[in-house]
Amino acid sequence: MTSTTNKDQQRIAIIGGGPGGLTLALILQRHGIKPVVYERELSDTNRDRGGSLDIHHDSGQIALREAGLYEQFQAIARYEGEDFRLLDKTGKVYIDEVADMDDAGERPEIDRGTLCELLLNAIDPECLRYGYKLIEAIPLDNGMHELHFENGHVDTVHLVVGADGAFSRIRQLLTDAKAEYSGLSMVELNVDDAAVAHPELAAFNARGKLFGRGDHKAILAQLNGDGRIKVYLSFRTEQDWVDTCNIPFNQPEDAKRQLMAYFSDWDEQLKNYIRWANDTIMPRRIYMLPVDLKWDHKPGVTLIGDAAHLMSPFAGEGVNLAMLDASELALAIAENDDINKAISIYEEKMFAYSSRSAEQSDNNLKLIFSNDAAANLKKLFDGFHDQAVSH
Repeated sequence: MTSTTNKDQQRIAIIGGGPGGLTLALILQRHGIKPVVYERELSDTNRDRGGSLDIHHDSGQIALREAGLYEQFQAIARYEGEDFRLLDKTGKVYIDEVADMDDAGERPEIDRGTLCELLLNAIDPECLRYGYKLIEAIPLDNGMHELHFENGHVDTVHLVVGADGAFSRIRQLLTDAKAEYSGLSMVELNVDDAAVAHPELAAFNARGKLFGRGDHKAILAQLNGDGRIKVYLSFRTEQDWVDTCNIPFNQPEDAKRQLMAYFSDWDEQLKNYIRWANDTIMPRRIYMLPVDLKWDHKPGVTLIGDAAHLMSPFAGEGVNLAMLDASELALAIAENDDINKAISIYEEKMFAYSSRSAEQSDNNLKLIFSNDAAANLKKLFDGFHDQAVSH
């Protein structure tokens, strides 16, 4: 049935209104296909779901070109955000890269909220449905799916795309694979208006990312476009640590005092990220899917982004891959009358590039939390530089 339905009559539902889902909706819209995006939250919350993103030339930027937003992105992207500092826990500096403003790099920064505003401003508002929490997707005999939402809404679609993240409800239609704990937990902090409130810390952090590493722990910090420094305290620890560490995350001063104890022998400048953080403290566990996850094609359903290839953040590919997935899937749909042929074409490409990134992410996770990780990371980055020069 789906193969004989005209493109402008195909009903495509995208579950999830993050960067991947929004990119898919916009590129489809640009090809005359009007999807519907179902988002469980009552309004757009992307500004609260992460900090600064580096958008890669060979993935995220490709998707922005297909979405017609590349020039707008270029006008607001922060190339200075490519600054990078790597230290060990004593404060010894291993890498101190400063982006040359006259030589645009390949991974400029943009805040997640700002990126999603670009996408939302270009999408037909009639395509967006907020406050729609999916309860169940039921496959029908004709290859379509019946979607049931918590608010009572029911929709029947030719294609349902799971862009619904780590614990996707759509994934279970395709595979038994589930997101598993990666061995890493993080505590998210924010230092607001750092340049004004804490100029010493702002100077130490510089204009991009800083990474301090030691004792199977890490402090990751990134300057955001709104002037805050977003901080992630990272711990190689058991899955239940967030529940059993007895840190009162809802009591900021006590929580920061206990977190400081985990880094008691670290350099004072690194500890300032905890000392001067604001009151919002968010613990989270990091999950991942199997590195080589694939599934057999099924009609009328597929996945993009974390729903398809959840990995640790240490390949730096999460949002970029979600946007590349969106671009590849949208173009395959636009170029093929048979929607299931389009899904197969997309999935074959996606399995190939996502498995490479997942393997890199897993290797980097192990490297970062190994003994003498700072020195090992320097060797890794030096290797990347040598590779870039040779090309």
